[in-house]
Amino acid sequence: MRRTLIALVLTMTAVLAGLTWASPANAATFDQKLALVSSFTQANGASYSAWNSARNNQGAYADYALDWSTDYCSFSPDQPLGFDFRIPCWRHDFGYRNFKALGRFPGNKDHVDDAFYFDLKAKCATYSWVVRPACYSLAWTYYEAVHNFGSLVVSKAALDRAAADKEAALNRQAATASR
Repeated sequence: MRRTLIALVLTMTAVLAGLTWASPANAATFDQKLALVSSFTQANGASYSAWNSARNNQGAYADYALDWSTDYCSFSPDQPLGFDFRIPCWRHDFGYRNFKALGRFPGNKDHVDDAFYFDLKAKCATYSWVVRPACYSLAWTYYEAVHNFGSLVVSKAALDRAAADKEAALNRQAATASR
């Protein structure tokens, strides 16, 4: 009887130890999460690449309990004049939402906004040189909206100015090509 009891205790101890080792990893600490969110929201290509890689593999960052939700460009067009600003808006949402969740938003807002402008300009650089000035104009307008007002609401007048710039550039290109 005593041997059976000892065997049972040892078996239960082994099972409990196995369950402890097999359990999911502990959640990231506050400092780890803050460091990661900060590293994902810098105004440079390496930060953008790291964030985008994580965005495409969110499960690997589950221990950090990050907020990956987005409404893209909020109340402004996500693709003004055909310029696709969705991913820059997503990273911007990521920064705002996660720094707010950490209680560290006011001290990080400016660098998140700067990263947003960096991303918008990088996106504009992928378009033809003919329409790039109109894209840069919109990028500045979007940046100014979030930087000065904390939200992305771009006026119809700003969109109309950029549309006129884009149309004029395309007309100049067509006129040059027909010569």
